[in-house]
Amino acid sequence: MVKFLNIIKVAASLLVCFLFVHNGVISAQETILLKGKVLDENTRILIPRRTIIVEGLVGSYNKLIPVHAGQFSTDLSGCFTYTLRKVKDAYFYNFCLVGDSAYAFSINKLDLIEISKDGMFLSFYLRKLTDFAITIERKSKTPVRDTLYVSWVSDEADGKTLYQDQIENYGVPPDIRYRWIGGNVKSVIRTKTYADKKTIVCFELFRNGKKKEISETIFCIRDIPNYVNFKY
Repeated sequence: MVKFLNIIKVAASLLVCFLFVHNGVISAQETILLKGKVLDENTRILIPRRTIIVEGLVGSYNKLIPVHAGQFSTDLSGCFTYTLRKVKDAYFYNFCLVGDSAYAFSINKLDLIEISKDGMFLSFYLRKLTDFAITIERKSKTPVRDTLYVSWVSDEADGKTLYQDQIENYGVPPDIRYRWIGGNVKSVIRTKTYADKKTIVCFELFRNGKKKEISETIFCIRDIPNYVNFKY
């Protein structure tokens, strides 16, 4: 009788495992051990306490939908060990490195072949940010109304997408963001751009029915303030 009950218990356990697998519950065999590090793109210095969010991408290749698959962080040495639980029907995975005032947000897309092959030797790189300010000042009194647009690109990326900027106005504020019309204009745009890269600032001035474009290029150095000054 005892032997019979043991057989029943084993059969029940096998049935439970079968139901777990076939109902989308992730088993130990559906995980991949990951090991790696996060580094500064230029200096190759390891970055500690960096959060990484993992998303499984499901759906058709032209319309992939991200599904949260987990989250982990690098340790004090800038390295990580993490067990990735596979997302059902996900062949691609995003490894999203959270940005802050020191480093820009980054997404690394890997497929299951790459993850299975190189999952124990992963390296993710982050791009350093540095302080950047654009000062503008209207010196001309005529015409009464002219219009100035300001934009900037850092290493070919739209500067406005890299970091939340702040505009300080000591005169007439912009009527819409990054556009000033006539008046006593004296403002500073404070933001961050990629360190050790070129940033191009474009000024579009509409005056007396004519458009004039002026651009300034600056190589932004890490860990120090970088400036562009424009007077018109």
